[in-house]
Amino acid sequence: MRPIYRWIWSLGAAFGLLALTACDPQRIAELEEDVSTEVDVRDRFGEPENIWQEPDGSRTFEYNRQPAGHQNYMITIGPNGKMTALRQVVAPHMFGQVRAGMSEQEVRRMLGKPAKRTTYERKQETDWDWRYVDPPTTEMLFTVTFGPDGRVLRTGRSMVQRDGP
Repeated sequence: MRPIYRWIWSLGAAFGLLALTACDPQRIAELEEDVSTEVDVRDRFGEPENIWQEPDGSRTFEYNRQPAGHQNYMITIGPNGKMTALRQVVAPHMFGQVRAGMSEQEVRRMLGKPAKRTTYERKQETDWDWRYVDPPTTEMLFTVTFGPDGRVLRTGRSMVQRDGP
């Protein structure tokens, strides 16, 4: 692909993702717990990235907005087919629940797909990063570091570094 076309395509993709995440508040406002159905959720949000089966027979749909966005949504559909919960999970109150020793799957179920995964071969560690906004407008990263056994070693938060002047 020629560079100018690649740039135009990238710009179009970025605007498309921005439009997708900008519509989230409207989509959320159109849904109501214990009233909206699975069909309503899929009509508003589309196909989920992942579907987690819960012990009580409900299912949790994972909708990711990473890496360009700052949210991940978990929407629970009860055994009766009605939406029972809609949560934005990339948030400080959720980060505090990540504990040393948790597995990668436990963290993924809690926070959704990370924006970025980085493996450090020599240290035998892997970092998962999620982007979020610390109100009012500070862009941040929440990082979970896993050891070679796929278990949480530590977590951390940092500001997103911007390139340029």
